[in-house]
Amino acid sequence: MKNVYSVGQVNAYIRNMFSQDFLLRSISVRGEVSNCKYHSSGHLYFTLKDERAAVACVMFAGYRKRLSFRLEEGMQVVVQGSVEVYERDGKYQLYAKEILLDGAGYLYEKFERLKRSLEERGLFAPEYKRPIPAYIRTLGVVTAPTGAAVRDIINITRRRNPYVQIILYPAVVQGDQAVPSIVNGIRALERLGVDVMIVGRGGGSMEDLWAFNEEAVAQAVFDCAVPVISAVGHETDTTIIDFVSDLRAPTPSAAAELAVYDVRQLLEFLEDRKEGLNRRLRAVLNRDRLRLQHAARSLQHLSPANRIRERRMTCIRLEEGLQAAMKRVLELGRNRLRLYAETLKGLSPLDKLAQGFSHVEDEAGRTVSDIGRIAPGDLLSIYVKNGRALAEVKETSPWSPQEVGKGERDAG
Repeated sequence: MKNVYSVGQVNAYIRNMFSQDFLLRSISVRGEVSNCKYHSSGHLYFTLKDERAAVACVMFAGYRKRLSFRLEEGMQVVVQGSVEVYERDGKYQLYAKEILLDGAGYLYEKFERLKRSLEERGLFAPEYKRPIPAYIRTLGVVTAPTGAAVRDIINITRRRNPYVQIILYPAVVQGDQAVPSIVNGIRALERLGVDVMIVGRGGGSMEDLWAFNEEAVAQAVFDCAVPVISAVGHETDTTIIDFVSDLRAPTPSAAAELAVYDVRQLLEFLEDRKEGLNRRLRAVLNRDRLRLQHAARSLQHLSPANRIRERRMTCIRLEEGLQAAMKRVLELGRNRLRLYAETLKGLSPLDKLAQGFSHVEDEAGRTVSDIGRIAPGDLLSIYVKNGRALAEVKETSPWSPQEVGKGERDAG
């Protein structure tokens, strides 16, 4: 076969044609910035587009240092540079040497205009925001049936709580059919009564995400009775429904984490509460057990049987004390009686009579103790130790005690 070329030869030929074209070597192109990325190497990659087409652009770090502003999504700019072919991939792109501002981009202006209008109508007001339920059973998802977004939502939901049912509405998220498809998905899941709804898609350019900037979609999100979490694009992407929804998530993965409570954390929380309740219950039981023991001791101390025992012991002690006191009294009385008996014995007439003394009475039974009370001829009764003698007075003769004492001494 003749005239067969390799891919490299074809790409090199096309590259050579581009380099020889005077127009493409120095050209200025007007368009809107999209997919703007600042690489860690210092290079700047973006897409320049209009209503009909788009071209990939790159500005190397050496030229980017001269850029006086930060390039952002939606900017309308004029890029000066050259159009060349990247020989390895066979793709052409615009190599920017200078970028000039040319006013805000059409889509960006449209976005800001709709944002101001909806804000004035109150669709962004915080009082209309509904709280996201902490624990859900059904999760509604309005997104494309294929792609990383739905896979991330499913994987994260199953990991956090496999008991949550996911109901997916396979919506068109890009193109002319995207807006009615997203609106129908929101209304369909609302009718099914899901607990919370995620509306979104993966990342893309501003044009790719534009369906979520349409007023019809924003109104459907606002009118939805189910709490809605918006999850459109990446963290830096912002759409109209982010302001209208009840909660904005930076990514679809984050939306799943915000919507689905981690059942493991719940189980750990319940286990901690269970252990806390057990500790408090044990503390209450120990406290009540001590109170019961104290009450039992108090009841034992205050019981009638214990009181009877105490009274019995008191009576026994009192009885013993009384008996001891009686013994002491009796002994004291006995000793006193002995003393009185001895005293009485010394004073007893019988004892005196046994000693040789006698007791004399007159006829009237009166004791004769004075010689002057008797006269000769009187009859007297003389009592001695073992009997009585009747005597007649023959003579009376008085005497003094001194004489008696003298006579006793002489007799002695």
